[in-house]
Amino acid sequence: MNVPHSEDLKSLLSQSLKEQQNSYTIQQLFEQFPTTTELLDVTEQQLTTIKGIGISKARQITAMLKLARALTVPSGEIHTFGSPKDAFTLLAPELSHLTKEHFVCLFLNTKNHLITKQIISIGSLNATIVHPREVFRAAIQRCSASIICAHNHPSGDSTPSPEDVALTKRLVSVGELIGIEVLDHIIIGSGNFVSLKEQGLM
Repeated sequence: MNVPHSEDLKSLLSQSLKEQQNSYTIQQLFEQFPTTTELLDVTEQQLTTIKGIGISKARQITAMLKLARALTVPSGEIHTFGSPKDAFTLLAPELSHLTKEHFVCLFLNTKNHLITKQIISIGSLNATIVHPREVFRAAIQRCSASIICAHNHPSGDSTPSPEDVALTKRLVSVGELIGIEVLDHIIIGSGNFVSLKEQGLM
């Protein structure tokens, strides 16, 4: 399985918990569960043994780790994307019910086969801050030919906001400059989605 590296998990957890990567809580998590496998399999009961982690924070951490585990791709499994629904089908189980916006990229090769998925940013209840450099740094590292962007709307309404449209156009422009095509930006609501490509908004 293509399991996230510990540094990726540390970054995701610090964003989710709104803590510095060198905070006591984050450091204790990685000291008590030193391998990626141990951390991904941690239980709420184990987490509450760490000072400063109550049941609420433990649930938040396990939800984040569950998402990270779900966003890994078993080796040998090939996902090909020919329509926006393909992206929705893959991502909806993980993104549909989150209470914060998560911005995810699907990195594809020249045959539109999935190389990997990655959470780029975690936002607030109704906003996520994404910069093109973070998206394309990750795309270049993974030798991507193209990318599909996606994020959830915790409200359940997948209607694109003006900010969603503006961000998409910026990503498309940067992608054209460096030669990595942005195929689509999918917004996932509660059991529904909108493709900005299909809507002519990119």
